[in-house]
Amino acid sequence: MKRIAVLTGPTGGLGRAFMNELMHEDLEEIWAVGRNPAKLADLCAAYGPKAVPVRCDLGVEGEVRGLALLLAEQKPDIRFLINNAGVARMGKIEGFSDDELSKTIEINCKTPTLICQYALPYMTRGARILNIASASSFQPNPYIALYSATKAYLRSYSRSMNYELKDRGISCTAVCPGWVDTPMLRRTQNGNKVRFPGMVSPEKVVKKAMRDAKKGRDMSVCSLFVKQEHLWSKLMPQKWSMAIWGRAVKRYVEDQNSLPAK
Repeated sequence: MKRIAVLTGPTGGLGRAFMNELMHEDLEEIWAVGRNPAKLADLCAAYGPKAVPVRCDLGVEGEVRGLALLLAEQKPDIRFLINNAGVARMGKIEGFSDDELSKTIEINCKTPTLICQYALPYMTRGARILNIASASSFQPNPYIALYSATKAYLRSYSRSMNYELKDRGISCTAVCPGWVDTPMLRRTQNGNKVRFPGMVSPEKVVKKAMRDAKKGRDMSVCSLFVKQEHLWSKLMPQKWSMAIWGRAVKRYVEDQNSLPAK
């Protein structure tokens, strides 16, 4: 059986960083799963024959099920499953369309859940699942309410999976970064310079996540700043933390197409 990794959202900042790390693992193939054929082709050309493009729109359940068929056909040995793809927008919840609400829940919650289910029959002892959640999963967050809620689901689900899979020797890690320094972050909004406290590089997030996954940890938090956020979320009343966050970002939400969420 081929030893492979499955990585969704491979062309962005975190995705590229995961590609770099996976290239050093004992793998025969890295399945790069995404919907843009041109970007996938460029990515795989840059990484060579080890990188295998798998075209799949993760917002369409029928296409996600196609990944299950591909796995059933090839029956690989999945050593790493990394559910990295996700969508986010900062804005008042009343400004979201029905389609945007559905797509966000589909891609951030349903799709990684399905892919985990499809992959598990092809995973054996020592295999690792990494689901990219967020520091925004620690408590409710006004103006990124939908994103925060979907990531809270993914963090909870991943930690429970980690417990259930211990007997099989498989780990599942919820990766919870704060702001990550990627081109998708808008640096100015409504004439204001946007502050991203505690921002770290994609490489730092990914290296810590891979180490934590190999240690069997159910959660990965990569910086002291985010560890403090996690602690505060446990100690501080959530109404207080919501008020602090809401005041900090309210000026950015006048434009409904403002910042991507962390």
